Amino acid sequence: MSNPFLSKACKPGHGTIHLALLPPNTPRLKTLNYHYPLKLISPAPSRAGDDLVHTVYLLTYGGGLVAGDSIDLHVTIEASTRLILLTQGSTKLYKSPSRDVVSRQYMIVDLAPGAALCYLPDPVQPFERSCFEQRQIYNIAFPKDESCDTGSLCVLDWVLNGRPANGENWSFLRYGSKNEIYLCQPESNRRLLLRDNVLLDCKDLASRMDDLAVFGTLILYGPLFKNLGQFFLDEFKALPRIGGRKWDSSSESGDEDVDPAVVRRLQRQRQETADRLLWSAAFVRGCVVVKFGARDVESGRKWLRDMLVEEGSVLESFGERALLCLR
Repeated sequence: MSNPFLSKACKPGHGTIHLALLPPNTPRLKTLNYHYPLKLISPAPSRAGDDLVHTVYLLTYGGGLVAGDSIDLHVTIEASTRLILLTQGSTKLYKSPSRDVVSRQYMIVDLAPGAALCYLPDPVQPFERSCFEQRQIYNIAFPKDESCDTGSLCVLDWVLNGRPANGENWSFLRYGSKNEIYLCQPESNRRLLLRDNVLLDCKDLASRMDDLAVFGTLILYGPLFKNLGQFFLDEFKALPRIGGRKWDSSSESGDEDVDPAVVRRLQRQRQETADRLLWSAAFVRGCVVVKFGARDVESGRKWLRDMLVEEGSVLESFGERALLCLR
């Protein structure tokens, strides 16, 4: 692995992650470097079945971004390798003196055929009067050989209402987050598959959030997460609709005839109602997009972890480490 510290000539906040496949068939972190205020930490790789999975923690000195800080990260994941990106706590966004002083985060991920990325971080936590924008671009290479699969993505992007203990409730100046997924075909232009843009910027934002304390987006793409995406779509389709009869309200028939999966679904739906957790799922150009909100971060964290654990694709392909930020 190369020297983790970039040269002094490099701009602050720049970083590079390059996960390569070395002979005979061994994934290795070829490059891992960074510059203040960005910090990258890579523990020893873990195993998920027969696959070696690498992990990189995305950190900032002081646990957050001071007004005017900028992060610029480029991630390259070569064919048949798997990478987990995590954080070690919520990314804090500190107070800005004005709307003109913005903290920014920019990340480009290049995903080769057969590669996979699981990015399930802790939520972003904007403090009062903070101002933040981020853009994350995922370039998925189209395989030249039809027998090969495209890359796979599992990406979580979520934000808190601030510091409730300090009386903060969606009281930041501005929060913007954009996720874009492109399919890159040989000798042709990139094809946009998905552009998801979240912009929270208004004076009465708290009144519009309907007492929600966390809002998030989960994006799934590729063969590795095909079953997980279908699981979310099926569970969303099974949610009770307005005006529909709640068949779980009585137990006239014997429980021995009830499918265990249906029992788990009904229990989860009751818990969603108790936690005031709202969510939806949609299929867009090969991507499954899940939107969710909860009255507190722990409810949202538990709901998402329970969904991922029940379906099992993330644990099977990346191992338990991938869900550390959802504990």
